Amino acid sequence: VNVYVKVFTNSPFLVCMDLSRSREEVIDPKYLWTGPDGKNLEDWSPWRMYVSLTETGKLTVMGFKEPMSGAYTCTLSHKIIETTTQEEREMFEAYKFMVYAYREADRAYQVFVRFTTRECELAANDHFFEELKKILNTIVSDLTCHIMEPSYTCHSVKIPKQGLLRELFVSFQVNPFAPGWEEVCHQVPYDCEDATNMRVQEVVQKDRIGEFFSKQTYALKHEFQTVPAIHYVDNSFSVTRIDSCRPGFGKNDVTHKNCASCCVVCDPGTYSPNNEVTCQICTRPRVKKYGARSC
Repeated sequence: VNVYVKVFTNSPFLVCMDLSRSREEVIDPKYLWTGPDGKNLEDWSPWRMYVSLTETGKLTVMGFKEPMSGAYTCTLSHKIIETTTQEEREMFEAYKFMVYAYREADRAYQVFVRFTTRECELAANDHFFEELKKILNTIVSDLTCHIMEPSYTCHSVKIPKQGLLRELFVSFQVNPFAPGWEEVCHQVPYDCEDATNMRVQEVVQKDRIGEFFSKQTYALKHEFQTVPAIHYVDNSFSVTRIDSCRPGFGKNDVTHKNCASCCVVCDPGTYSPNNEVTCQICTRPRVKKYGARSC
């Protein structure tokens, strides 16, 4: 069974029996849990402070971190007593759980929007684009987000029933890691993907960027007697989410199909040195640990 535990949280209960066994009477049950290193979790001192075991064999691993990933095995021993002879036999059953640390993917958003202009060669196009960047950065800065990789190109576009128009195709990325983001994260316990993701989502959707462009449409219809030379193309605003993983983590929707959107800790023999979304295979795998950032 594959189990996924968000870093710094507690694992769910790992139960030392299957569903059918849990519905039956179990006589003199004993439970032996071993961790990824094969050692008894109750006896080995480095694990004691992170492990909680109940008398019914349920295991919880607390404050889960990358090195805790791996195979957790429980051996259940119990007795079977023959009803006629009262003869006792001891039975052993083993249950294995592959437990993986994961993080939420860090999110950024790629935004695309279009503006009509009179000519592609207008010097005003550059000036407009510079002012637009300033406005967008002002909108997002208080949430420690910033505008990255802004660019525009100008194209001639044939619109049905309108002839040929010139349009500016503008793109930029909204990123939640503007200077100061780490200080904001210190206010959040443990890790702060949830906080950064929530901030950038707030920026891009209705509250900030989305609202800014929707107001352009309203202003053109209700506030301008003469339409400006450069103006927003109605309904041209679109957003694409871009995920990235922290070093030591990656996505794999085949191996980890039950956590396909998660950034799961890299397996031994693989590594991730940067914020890409995949773990790379070591050419000479000396790495025996989970969550490697180099080979």
